[in-house]
This record gives sequence, C-alpha cells and structure tokens, in this order.
Amino acid sequence: MPDTSVNFVDFVDYFWRNRGLMGEYFLQHVQMVTLGVLLALLVGVPLGVLCMKSRWLSRIILSITGILQVLPSLAMLVLLMLWMGLGNTTVTVGLFLYSLNPIVRNTYVGLQQVSSSLIDAARGVGMNRWQQLWRVRVPLALPYMMTGLRVAAVIAIGVATIAPLVGGDGLGRELYAGINGQNSLRIYAGAIPAALLAIVADIGLGALQRRLDPAHRSARASSKRGSGGSSSGKAAADKAVPPVPKAQG
Repeated sequence: MPDTSVNFVDFVDYFWRNRGLMGEYFLQHVQMVTLGVLLALLVGVPLGVLCMKSRWLSRIILSITGILQVLPSLAMLVLLMLWMGLGNTTVTVGLFLYSLNPIVRNTYVGLQQVSSSLIDAARGVGMNRWQQLWRVRVPLALPYMMTGLRVAAVIAIGVATIAPLVGGDGLGRELYAGINGQNSLRIYAGAIPAALLAIVADIGLGALQRRLDPAHRSARASSKRGSGGSSSGKAAADKAVPPVPKAQG
C-alpha cells in the first residue's frame, strides 16, 4: 500500500516541478472529454427530436442509449479497444457513447414538457413544424438540455481517468503511475486536478444553464425594467391622477 501521509507543501512542490508534464496531461484530458461530449451533443439532440416525433422510435433509441449507459466503463473501453485498437480515439468514442444517454433523454423530456397551448399559438401565427421546433420548443427545452450536458460532461471527465488502461492519455496516466509505483504524490497529482475539473465544469455549465433559461432571462428583464423605471412610473402615475378639488365653504 502507498504511503498516504503527504502534506500540502509536498504536493504543491511535486506539481510545480512537473508542471509541464501535468499541463500536457490536463490538456489531453480536456481535449478527449470536449470532443467526446460535443460529438454526443451533435448526435444526441437530433436523436432526442426523433424520440419526440415517434413513440416507438423513442423506445428503441432510449433503450439503446440506456444500455450503453449501464455498461461498465472499463468493459466498454476494452470492447472498443478490441475493435479500434489502443489510443485516444478509442477513449473519445467511449466517452461519446457514454455521454449519449443523458443528452438524448433530457432533450426528449425537455421538448415534451413544452405546453401544447404554446404550440397551438405558434401554429396559429403561421409557423410550420420546423419553425415550431427551433423557435418555440428548443428555446424552452434548453434548461433540460443543459442539464443533460452537465451530467454528460461530469461523467466523461470521470471515465476519461481510466484512459491509460486502453492506451489513452490524460490525467489518468499520472494516477495509474502512482498506483503502480505506490507513490501517493502521483496519485493525488492525477486525482485532484480531475476532481477540480469536474467541479468547475459543473459550475460553469450550471451558470450557462441559468443564463439560457427563458424564465431566468424574463425575470432579470422585468427586474431591470422595474428598478430603472420606478421613478418615471411614479411621475406618470401622478400625472394620470387628477388633483383632488378643495372643499368649498
């Protein structure tokens, strides 16, 4: 068992002395995760739209993506390695497959949650189905879709740490080197940046989700109008109310 009695100063000193290598591992990790999740986003959103259009298609698509999600990550990467060989490409494809389910499912749920009265109103003003989808359904479903993206990103960051087992790069190289060499400093040097990356990704995407939420945007706009126009509104109200006549006598 590795010695776990490592203080913060030792960790910082090791990280600083190997900052070039750690920076390279970090960039490799981010690159694999970003590419895998973006591919899942490009494929998952259209699949979510197909699920909304057809009930039997939704059962098939959600079943397949659900099976991919419950497969152990190492088992999936090993199966992909037997087909595609060792390297980052195998890891990226694995991250893509692992990220599909939350994106597809949340896209489907978000599109289904749009009120039918809004769709009727869009149809009433002359929008076709394509316009109803991209101008009404998708903007209102963005909070759900962003939730799926957040979940997919955090999962992908964690799964990418086992990339070295199939010949991949990233922070997992330092992590597994520390495990094999019973070196706690190397274990922490690989695990802590990966954990911080997951936390930062979740917080950053959560902030973006709130900005894209139509309810949040409308609340901010109304609050700005209310604070900015309070004095002018009071003046207008005073002008609109006629003066009270003086009592006679």
